[in-house]
Amino acid sequence: MDFKVHGKTTTAGKLANLLRKQGKNPLLVACDVYRPAAIKQLQVVGGQLNIPVFANETEKDVVKIAKQAKEIAISKLNDVVILDTAGRLQIDEELMTELKNVKLGVKPHEILLVVDSMTGQEAVNIAQKFNEDLGIDGVVLTKLDGDTRGGAAISVKKVTGKPIKFAGTGEKLNEIEEFHPNRMASRILGMGDVLSIIEQAEEQFDAEEALKLEKKLRKNKELDLNDYLAQLRQVKKMGSFSSLLKMIPGMGNINLNVSDKEFEKIEAIICSMTNKERENPKLLNASRRMRIAKGSGTEVQDINKFMKSFELTQSMMKKMKSGNLDPRMKKMMGKLNLDKMSEDELNELANKLK
Repeated sequence: MDFKVHGKTTTAGKLANLLRKQGKNPLLVACDVYRPAAIKQLQVVGGQLNIPVFANETEKDVVKIAKQAKEIAISKLNDVVILDTAGRLQIDEELMTELKNVKLGVKPHEILLVVDSMTGQEAVNIAQKFNEDLGIDGVVLTKLDGDTRGGAAISVKKVTGKPIKFAGTGEKLNEIEEFHPNRMASRILGMGDVLSIIEQAEEQFDAEEALKLEKKLRKNKELDLNDYLAQLRQVKKMGSFSSLLKMIPGMGNINLNVSDKEFEKIEAIICSMTNKERENPKLLNASRRMRIAKGSGTEVQDINKFMKSFELTQSMMKKMKSGNLDPRMKKMMGKLNLDKMSEDELNELANKLK
């Protein structure tokens, strides 16, 4: 059994979700008996993921809760137990003693410290203290979708000497990934992380839907709004659009104010159309656009703006199919080639993270 000691509740849920995708049968355990509503929060997270949660709300002894959970996991054939213990922004000797007792009581195979990458030097200090007093096995870095791009990873690795095992890349419960030093080095340098995008796409995209779209385009049929909506929903499964942009080479240092709410607005607009309108957007005259605006809670100008963008997408798809791309566009796409990335800087930084 694996045990995760100390961490944010959402990270516990994310980790359980990731392990389940790898064929494990996890059990989440509510061991934060101090923070108000912490137990309820874990139960909600478990419910959203359809992952079982063990909680004993009448017990305040965390060691007893952990031991009870271990027995239940054995009887229910759960092969991974994740203890969501109390978190602290500052070093707390009482908490440290409690965690030492949990370690002695249930003998976890693994202790992971969850560190907020946005807290800078404080995160480094906490990691160092936890490792000295408790002896951690690895680190989970959260909020790597923020502006720091993971620079804290180097410092945490240096002071603890322990590997960074997982990285939280957003707020959604699927936005956690195994930590890859080379890829993080690439992000820190602003060079993107194409491999992670590919892996997320392979995991989330519906191959059958993609094949349908490919066959349609091969038959010289235009991309319609049903196709657009299907692709938009598949991209949404991969996480926030802003975090995906940061993985694209050359986009990491660009301050783009991209809100996922804009994509929710587009989805509402398309869903307010009839099927005939989605199949043939040329039907969208002024009166139809007014009706769609009322149905989607948007303004007519929002629909006009989106339709202009959609028409550009249609035009781009046609040019890509015919090979008649603007030379400047070809040059830009050529820059996304991973083979052209700087190897020396990437390898040097990656070695510091290993």
